Amino acid sequence: MVAADRRPATFLTRANFHNAIVALAAIGGSTNAVVHLLAVAGRLGVELSLDDFDRIGSHVPVLVDLQPAGRFLMEDLHRAGGLLAVLREVRDLLDPAALTVTGEPLVDHLDDAPIWDPEVIRPRAEPLVAEGGIAVLRGNLAPHGALIKPAAASPHLLRHRGRAVVFDSIEDFHARVDDPDLDVDADSVLVLRGCGPKGYPGMPEVSNMPLPKKLLEQGVRDMVRVCDGRMSGTAYGTVVLHVAPEAAAGGPLALVRTGDFVVLDVGARRIDVDVPDDELARRTPDKATVAGFASPRRGWERLYVDHVLQADTGADLDFLVGSSGSEVTRESH
Repeated sequence: MVAADRRPATFLTRANFHNAIVALAAIGGSTNAVVHLLAVAGRLGVELSLDDFDRIGSHVPVLVDLQPAGRFLMEDLHRAGGLLAVLREVRDLLDPAALTVTGEPLVDHLDDAPIWDPEVIRPRAEPLVAEGGIAVLRGNLAPHGALIKPAAASPHLLRHRGRAVVFDSIEDFHARVDDPDLDVDADSVLVLRGCGPKGYPGMPEVSNMPLPKKLLEQGVRDMVRVCDGRMSGTAYGTVVLHVAPEAAAGGPLALVRTGDFVVLDVGARRIDVDVPDDELARRTPDKATVAGFASPRRGWERLYVDHVLQADTGADLDFLVGSSGSEVTRESH
């Protein structure tokens, strides 16, 4: 690679990010990848937006029967043929211009990539989910976007209207979610805020909120949940996450009150709170909400909170965007 002058910029082009989005969708991959890819692209100055994930990936079939959307484990994916076998099935959706570290196009590596176990890696004609890529939602609850992973969601909840039960922090959530007197039912929408890049520095994986104990005892296994944080790639459920702007950055998530109705329509790519615009404009975050946000006075945490971007652009530090291109690297050496 050194002799051929193949640097990271050789295979971190828009074409490569296109293929990464296709791969992410085909394996039913984690929503965390969206933040990571946006951040890497931002550092390099490669044009990539949240909408690209919906445009390129939302209609890609999920071909891997892998947890949490399916049954098998990562070792089974490797045994069944691995990522190249998956990509061979969606070859027509890949950008042929994208090169790999070998200096050759990715598509040239797919000819000899058979599926060894069609139970784990489904043929294109028999997908696990016909259109299971990550969906980007917008609405008055997420003006700059939010994500949901339909392959891990319950089909009957992909269009839902329910009463919000609001938690102002993850600590507030843990303190009250299992309270027998909590006014919540299976149709409720659990709303957790204060968990985004600024509100809870680092944007923790807390969006996959466990269900209230009393509902689990009733047999409820999934509910609509909305959060400005992240969740683990192994998590299951109908979870709207990465809500942007986050509550701590002035996003409307800070204005939702328990009892408001939240409307989710994944097909229409919408997430809204059913509150008149003029009323929402009059509202201000209450004291408990603001108290849940991080408020460091100094040090690295203050630097982070002051400069971190929102999830829809990668949650990177603003002064690092566009500063890792090939010209900078060449000059630094």
